[in-house]
Amino acid sequence: MIVYEYPFNERIRTLLRLEDLYEKFVFFAEQSDPLQHHVALSTIFEMLEVAGRADLKSDLLQELERQKQTLLGFKANPNVQADRLNMVLDEVDRISSALMATAGKTGQHIRDNEWLMSIRGRTIIPGGACEFDLPSYYAWQHRTREERLTDIFAWFAPLQPLFEAIAFVLKLLRETGRPTKIIAQAGSFQQMLQGKVYQMLRLTLDERIGAIPEISANKYMLWVRFTTQGGDMKPRPYDHDVPFDLALCNF
Repeated sequence: MIVYEYPFNERIRTLLRLEDLYEKFVFFAEQSDPLQHHVALSTIFEMLEVAGRADLKSDLLQELERQKQTLLGFKANPNVQADRLNMVLDEVDRISSALMATAGKTGQHIRDNEWLMSIRGRTIIPGGACEFDLPSYYAWQHRTREERLTDIFAWFAPLQPLFEAIAFVLKLLRETGRPTKIIAQAGSFQQMLQGKVYQMLRLTLDERIGAIPEISANKYMLWVRFTTQGGDMKPRPYDHDVPFDLALCNF
């Protein structure tokens, strides 16, 4: 099964992009080759570009506080497992405290590092990080794997609380969706939303079908149109019935 996620607003779109960048960063940082560590460092620069477009820290703190108040409302419910609820509340407090303790603008420690900023300025140019452009960076890439890893994780460390908060908020959001089994007749599906506001759509599909969903949605209507790819990779309409699971997520 393959899961496609569609954000209904710019805020969730930003969180999903940062989550994707974090997964990419972790993968390449754990590798051994200097070229893979170059991708990990470049990914940190991409994180700054995305995170710098919104006041993520305050938004996440507000959302965590809102979720905490919602969870506290369940304490009087006898059907709720108290131990499990307390564990979640402790996790909210821990993540909120760590995020609140981060000082200044997101990634400011990177912006204050002239050496890193010189690398960032060159990496946006195709082939701009060659050894003759950045000899000091080329020398750093020839350090041991352990030395490079120490530096990379030290540069990323101030961003860690932000990404823990993002992961927690997205986890809670995904858990609000209740999957419904649907069949798209002749590769197309529409659903009226009657103005109800959602934040994310999750579509689960058997990848063996070979269908690819193209999703568009607003607060009034959801439209899913399925396509398929030939040998030239050009998308073509998928005209067969497509069974899939649909979950609409909202706090």
